[in-house]
Amino acid sequence: MASSSESDASLTTLHSDLFHSHILTRLDGPSLASASASSSLLRHLCLHDPLWRQICTSTWPSLRDPILRPVISHFPSGHRSLFLDSFPTLHHFNRPHHLHPSFTPTSEWISAVDIYDNDTPIFSKVHRTQTQSGWFECSPLWIDLLDPKESVPMPLKCARKDEDWMKHLEKNLSLSWILIDPSRNRAANLSSRRPVSAQRHWLTGDLELVYAVVIACDEGPSEWVQCNIKVTCTYSEEVGGEMPVSEISLTVEDSDGRSMSGKQSMAILQSAIESGKRKRMSEEEAKARFQEFLSVKRDRREARERSDQALDMVLIFVVVAIFAFLCWFFFF
Repeated sequence: MASSSESDASLTTLHSDLFHSHILTRLDGPSLASASASSSLLRHLCLHDPLWRQICTSTWPSLRDPILRPVISHFPSGHRSLFLDSFPTLHHFNRPHHLHPSFTPTSEWISAVDIYDNDTPIFSKVHRTQTQSGWFECSPLWIDLLDPKESVPMPLKCARKDEDWMKHLEKNLSLSWILIDPSRNRAANLSSRRPVSAQRHWLTGDLELVYAVVIACDEGPSEWVQCNIKVTCTYSEEVGGEMPVSEISLTVEDSDGRSMSGKQSMAILQSAIESGKRKRMSEEEAKARFQEFLSVKRDRREARERSDQALDMVLIFVVVAIFAFLCWFFFF
């Protein structure tokens, strides 16, 4: 306490404008958050919203959209709260078995999406999703940023070799998808930042990049729920040709491979946003977790197939037994 007081006393000799204009502006978000925990005076100085607004908009250019200004202003600490919610990625592990009686679904979700090539922003968009329609609640969750016939030009060029092309995109094409709940003034980043999978579509040849995070589970991998963000780049046969993006979508699936409905996804995502942990995962960790999820899905599918085969055998045996009994009854 004494050292903290002495530190504050020495810092008070400097004008607050000096901190806000020349010192704290040189820090990134995590460094600014750490500085705010070092002393009471620095905490007060680091609560300056313009500092966090600059950090947020430089990290996620989509947050400059005028639609988000009144939304972010209602967060407890403005841009600081938004940053702490959105960085790092959501890492949630407590999925409720049943909805709490007091659970009230939000009326709207706002998605702030940014795509980067070699950490340089190349695409930003804000998308609003109405969540209280019967169609949204009953249909599988599918948030698509682009219209069916819309494509977005990207400064991406097709390489001579597929392997080089995919490796480049896996290494350099990163994505952020911040989901904002304006009714609760909370947010979370649902992207793995780097692709966990890159492959060509078997029919069209388009390149599909998947950014995925496990956002909920009960007691083990068998109950995992995964958030998938897919980016589809249109195939170009010409080397050096442009590759426009034709799809940027968000879905949620369970460990059985079933797409979850809007109502189910809303309950899980709202719980995850409010109580989920945030954890910075390496590219290797994210890919390993994605592969583990695929392994769980494969094991459960094979278990269902074995169960169905066993049931078929039992039914065949019963039918044969009944047929044999009827033949014996009528002929003997």
